[in-house]
Amino acid sequence: MHVSGLRQRFTSVILLTISSASLWLILGAIPALIFYSFSLLLLSLHHLRYLAALDEWLQTSAPATSTLPNTTGAWGDVFTRLTRLMRSQSQSQQQLSTALERLRRATSAMPEGVVILDESDRIEWCNPVAEQHFGLDFNRDTGQQITYLVRQTQFAEYLATRNYSEPLIVRQSRQQELILSLQLIPYGDKQKLLISRDITLLERVETMRRDFVANVSHELRTPLTVIGGFLETLSEEDQTGSKIGKRALTLMTDQTLRMQRLVEDLLALSRLENAQNQVREGNVNIVEMLRELYHEAQSLSAGRHHINLKLDTDAQLRGSADELHSAFSNLVSNAIRYTPGGGEILLNWRIEGGQGLFLVQDSGIGIESEHLPRLTERFYRVDRSRSRETGGTGLGLAIVKHILSRHQAHLEIVSEPRNGSRFIARFPENRLIIAQDNPMPKQP
Repeated sequence: MHVSGLRQRFTSVILLTISSASLWLILGAIPALIFYSFSLLLLSLHHLRYLAALDEWLQTSAPATSTLPNTTGAWGDVFTRLTRLMRSQSQSQQQLSTALERLRRATSAMPEGVVILDESDRIEWCNPVAEQHFGLDFNRDTGQQITYLVRQTQFAEYLATRNYSEPLIVRQSRQQELILSLQLIPYGDKQKLLISRDITLLERVETMRRDFVANVSHELRTPLTVIGGFLETLSEEDQTGSKIGKRALTLMTDQTLRMQRLVEDLLALSRLENAQNQVREGNVNIVEMLRELYHEAQSLSAGRHHINLKLDTDAQLRGSADELHSAFSNLVSNAIRYTPGGGEILLNWRIEGGQGLFLVQDSGIGIESEHLPRLTERFYRVDRSRSRETGGTGLGLAIVKHILSRHQAHLEIVSEPRNGSRFIARFPENRLIIAQDNPMPKQP
């Protein structure tokens, strides 16, 4: 069809040229040129007519379905091919529109809110759930900056930092009872999906759990103190002469002390989880703190381990001295508990990559890789019998994780069975306080 159309287009021009050449030979040059020019004018008018018909046809609202102009020859082939092409394009567009509509209906039915943001964080689309969560109106707010409508300082900072690995928990200002979990997901050409989930009920349950644990722990503290005091008195007076009685007193005293430690850890964890309990920040002298911890570790080890303290910087930290002491103490005591006698333990404070780094390294029994992601969970134990022997409560690393999180730091754990463990607390650069002269601190 394409080759035939080309032949039809040039046949008339070839015949016209041959006819004009024949007239040239018979009548001379002038009549031949007049005939040739007049014929070309008629041919041009013929094409202009169909070009106008093509333009009029293309300007219709639906050229693919409208009536074709009455044409023959090459122009008929052109109109036929254009019609087929536009029908195919119309079908593809209809299929895309149908798929997009199905996707929008499916997204609208999701229990989560979904907002599509462009590269400038302007709203391109949102589903009805997102309209409820953020107080948006899709028809009114399309093209608006999301930060103009979601007026949350935390959200603006979350959007600006471009670190979307963890969701952001916010309390919606328009609805004080609504608590949302927000997650930004980059995709496509610098676009983002903003996913919002209503976690109000979950937060209420979590609050009830925290309150219950805190209240029960608080109520247990007094009776345990009384029991412990009487057991200590009985043990000192040694009123039972039998070995069984002495053994029973010893076991009761040990278990009471263990329960007291558990209650204290539960109360400490409850305080850390309380959002209203803000960090009381100050300048923390880490060098002096680690020297104290070093001497405490020597006392706890009772000479069974080789403990070294390496101070590579005298940089201080901005934070809570009590909380940081608790976190570091937990890491050090764990290393002593789970390292056999004769093992080595290293405490190190240094700056690495612009971050403050506190390291506790031991030559202990190590941990299997499948346990590492869950070590900071409450009451998670790698070996329950071993934990009972060492007197751990199962809350130490959970407390460490919460304290570091409150200081924008994070905990890294590297360990292999029989090759020891490394616990690394990394603090961001904005938490460091570095002296101008930065003299190297004296080793203990």
